[in-house]
Amino acid sequence: MSSQIGAPGTGVSRREFLAATGAVGAGSLAGCVAAPTAMPSSTTNRQATTEQTLPRTSKPEVVDLDELGGEVTLRSVHARHSLHPGDTMGGPVNLPVVWAFQANDGTPSVPGPILRCTEGQTLKITLDNTESQMPHTLHFHGVRKTWENDGVPTTTGVLVEPGEKHTYTIPANVAGTHLYHCHFNTPFHMEMGMYGILRVDPEGYEEADKEYFTTVREWDTRLSRMYGGEDAAYDLTARTADAFTLNGRSAPYTLHPEEGSPIIVDPGDTVRIHWVNAGFMSHPMHIHNHRFKIVEKDGSALPEEMQLLQDVVNIAPAERYTIEFEADADPGIYLVHCHKVDHVRNGSSYPGGMLTGVVYTPAMKTDIFAQLMDYAGYRG
Repeated sequence: MSSQIGAPGTGVSRREFLAATGAVGAGSLAGCVAAPTAMPSSTTNRQATTEQTLPRTSKPEVVDLDELGGEVTLRSVHARHSLHPGDTMGGPVNLPVVWAFQANDGTPSVPGPILRCTEGQTLKITLDNTESQMPHTLHFHGVRKTWENDGVPTTTGVLVEPGEKHTYTIPANVAGTHLYHCHFNTPFHMEMGMYGILRVDPEGYEEADKEYFTTVREWDTRLSRMYGGEDAAYDLTARTADAFTLNGRSAPYTLHPEEGSPIIVDPGDTVRIHWVNAGFMSHPMHIHNHRFKIVEKDGSALPEEMQLLQDVVNIAPAERYTIEFEADADPGIYLVHCHKVDHVRNGSSYPGGMLTGVVYTPAMKTDIFAQLMDYAGYRG
């Protein structure tokens, strides 16, 4: 169970959340998702018994690589992933099998862990593929590295086979927010969950009052369901997106304070969101009742004269945008969503999908917030 509430980042602690909602004591945590079950000793490609054998994913954790001396192991883990486990708003929506990343002794997640460091660090990132039966690699966008560390097996000759480990040396030499993913059989392995964020803070970086990371992605769930033993057939040439997520969750589970990614703010905060598109479609992201400026794109800080106020930005596949806004609206709850509004659904049920909210702490004691928590399956 995470000690941080809201989207991954440097937001609100559990204590602050409980104080804002008026909840006290251990009983207020009754809505927490059960802890992951043990990982089986071996995993087959097609899992017919996923509900009994595979661990659950958790929300992506932020891994401070500076504290770890720049070294981390990313383990490839077969897991089960709930986009929205409840029966509200067209749920449940589940992926019976994903290929998740797990950092060191953490929990597997989709997206994978957010790897955060300071510019100038040399990263030693070990891909542990000892429990997988698929070859994998790691490819990091943005940073400049040696040829052999590019993560593309057909051009480098480096492929991490099942049962093997391999360490990539990645210089944190380009500040900004970057994408990492498996680059073997890429459209299939990303569709199975093998992607995450690398954040390189520039030297002397000053965090905003609230700073959050959000990965947008659409899915063709047939691939996961096929590997899960269901009667489904995935065809790359006829890919059809039928699920839409923020940090691997679909609304209303996106609003779950522990497993989802609400953007929780206090009035007057400066808020920074790092948006990454790990899907194959563009997603125009819109925030209600707030105008933001783009301060970084793909690892480049934008000069002040280019930081126009706007309320929607179209994020193409693999693009990264860091936006910043002031929490200066009437304290309430405001939607954040893809404005391809057919992406704001679970199946044929609207709303759902690629939607969350900017939640002001004074609004957390309202009946509306309590109703949203019911939809999200949180019992505070």
